[in-house]
Amino acid sequence: MADIVNYNHDFEKIIAIIEQSKMRAIKAVNTEMIEMYWQIGRYISEKAEQEGWGKSVVQDFAQFLKQTYPAVSGFSAQNIWRMKQFYETYKDSEKLSPLVREITWSNNLLIMAGCKTDESREFYLKLCAANHYGKRELERQIDSMLFERTMLSTAKNKELIERNPVVGALRDSYVLEFLAMPEEYKEKDLRKSIIANLKNFILEFGKDFTFMGEEYRVQVGNTDFFIDLLFYNRALACLVAVELKVGKFKPEHLGQLNFYLEALNRDVKKTNENPSVGLILCANKDDAVVEYALSSSLSPAMIADYTLQLPDKKILEEKLREIAMLSGEDENGV
Repeated sequence: MADIVNYNHDFEKIIAIIEQSKMRAIKAVNTEMIEMYWQIGRYISEKAEQEGWGKSVVQDFAQFLKQTYPAVSGFSAQNIWRMKQFYETYKDSEKLSPLVREITWSNNLLIMAGCKTDESREFYLKLCAANHYGKRELERQIDSMLFERTMLSTAKNKELIERNPVVGALRDSYVLEFLAMPEEYKEKDLRKSIIANLKNFILEFGKDFTFMGEEYRVQVGNTDFFIDLLFYNRALACLVAVELKVGKFKPEHLGQLNFYLEALNRDVKKTNENPSVGLILCANKDDAVVEYALSSSLSPAMIADYTLQLPDKKILEEKLREIAMLSGEDENGV
């Protein structure tokens, strides 16, 4: 029995090797499949341009494949036509064409359907590959307009991020539609609902975030203080304190957060970790008040509002256009 216990660590290492090999095999199969779809798409695209192939020819081809390879799926006329669109979408982009081979066909289709620009396609391709998103996770990110919200947050908080680059990992707007909160609720209700839906909250917050605790206690002198939510960000190698406010942001909220960050840095942060970062998540905020409050703050912090509904795409796109025009950029790049 003792020998088995002694071998357990070695056995676990072998299991890890097996799992890593399986993942590489799955990735290789997916890469080959995407490459096959790319080549089919290119052939049909060229035939369409040179010989006028249309959907009727593709329908005939799909029927031919069904008779020739009856056990093979994925070659409906609709899917074959999508292969043509897939190739035509990325054929002229040396930057994006390698990325499409890193994600699944289903996720490629979602990105093609949900994105209008190369910039947004690149955003979701990289996000999907880095986080190994499934179809449902990626669909949620596209539906919640994550690209547009990230671009808006980065543009609006350019000076803040230049002063404190670490807050670039945060956004100034979050979508929490999955919480299904009642019409009236308190901060503790919001906190409890976030904990109950932690997987979805992490998806919205960012997969580099690991949950550390709710009402996290820090002691200063003889007094206990409680941080609503505490996370650790692996990419930033730092603690992230989140304070929840169901009302409008007030400047004194930032003073409270700065106090918590100081306590974390002195008493909780490990020597090999970076200084703690803070986020105030409130129901709404006045951007001018936020700008004044953050302008003199020495601590890395972001003030964000949240919504309990999926955002209106037209409104976000219009805001992006306004920012692009103010910054002198071509709005067609939005």
